Amino acid sequence: MRYRTLGRTGVQVSALALGAMNFGKIGNVGQEEATAIVDAALEAGVNLIDTADMYGRGESEEMVGKAIAGRRDDVVLATKATMPMSEERNRQGGSRRWLVTALDDSLRRLGVDHVDLYQMHRWDPRTSDEETLSALTDLQRAGKIRYFGSSTFPAYRIVQAQWASQAHHLGRYVTEQPSYSILQRGIESHVLPVTEEYGMGVLAWSPLASGWLSGAVRAGREITSNRAARLPERFDLTIPGNRARLDAVERLATVAEEAGLTLIQLALGFVTAHPGVTSAIVGPRTHEHLKSQLAAADTVLPADVLDAIDEIVAPGVDLAPQEKFDTPPSLLDASLRRR
Repeated sequence: MRYRTLGRTGVQVSALALGAMNFGKIGNVGQEEATAIVDAALEAGVNLIDTADMYGRGESEEMVGKAIAGRRDDVVLATKATMPMSEERNRQGGSRRWLVTALDDSLRRLGVDHVDLYQMHRWDPRTSDEETLSALTDLQRAGKIRYFGSSTFPAYRIVQAQWASQAHHLGRYVTEQPSYSILQRGIESHVLPVTEEYGMGVLAWSPLASGWLSGAVRAGREITSNRAARLPERFDLTIPGNRARLDAVERLATVAEEAGLTLIQLALGFVTAHPGVTSAIVGPRTHEHLKSQLAAADTVLPADVLDAIDEIVAPGVDLAPQEKFDTPPSLLDASLRRR
C-alpha cells in the first residue's frame, strides 16, 4: 500500500480509502460482513475509513463504530454532515445549530470521542461560510474533530470558503471530496487546480464510476449490479451519455488487457496517478469486491497507458454531465435565475 500526506496536515493516509456507504440496508451488508471488510482493509494497509451520517440514516456509522472498536487509533476516521437526517427542516444543512447536534449524534453512533476529518457533505446555499466555518472551528477547538473538509463543492465555493476563513480568522477546509473517474474528468478543469493551489487533500469518490468501471458493465451483458437496481436511469442505454460510457468502457477494457491489468486496476490506477489526488475511496459490498479493488493498491500506470486513456476520454471531460453533483443551484431551479 502506498501512502500520501493529506493536504498540508502531515497526516499519512493510504492511497486507497475504505468508503462505508454500502454498509447496512442500502448495500445489503450486515455487521458481520462489514466487520470482515474492515478487517481485510486494515490488514492490507488501508488506514482511512470514510462514512457519513446520512448513509442509512446513521446505520453505516454505527456499523463502522462496531467494526473499529478496540483499534480506533489505527484508523483515520472521516464522516460527513449537512444532508437531511429527517423531515424536520432544521436537521440538515450547515448551520451551527445543526452541526453541533449532528456531530454529537455521529460521535455517539461511531462510539468515539472525536473524528479525524469532519466533512460538509454538500455546500449549503442557505448558510453563510462564516456561520459554518465558525461552528467547525469551535468544534475543532473543543477536540471533537481534528480537521474539517468539504465534499462535492463547486470550485468557486471552495475559493469562497478559503477566502472566508482568512477574512474571519477561522479554520479552513483542508480537504475536498469530489467525484472523479476516467468517465467523469470534469474536475480536472476546475476543482483540482483550485485544491492544488490551496494545498488541500483530495479524496476521490466513485473512482469506479458507480460500477461502470468494475468490469460488470459490458456490451451484450445484462446489468445486474446493486446500483443499477436502485438507480436504473444511470444505466439506461437510451440515454446518450450512457451509450458514450459503454463505448468508452469497451475501449478501456482493451487498454487494460493489453497492459496486463484488470479494468478495476486501470480505473483506480488512473485516479491515484493524478498529483492532485490523495486517495481513491472504494465502497465494496463484499469481501470479494474489496479483494479485487485492493489489487490496485500498488498499481502505477505508465505514460503510454495514461496517454491511451486520454485518447478515449479527453482530459476535463464528463461523459455523463447529467450526473454532475456540483452544479450551481440556479442551473437546476429556474426560479433562481429569473427575477
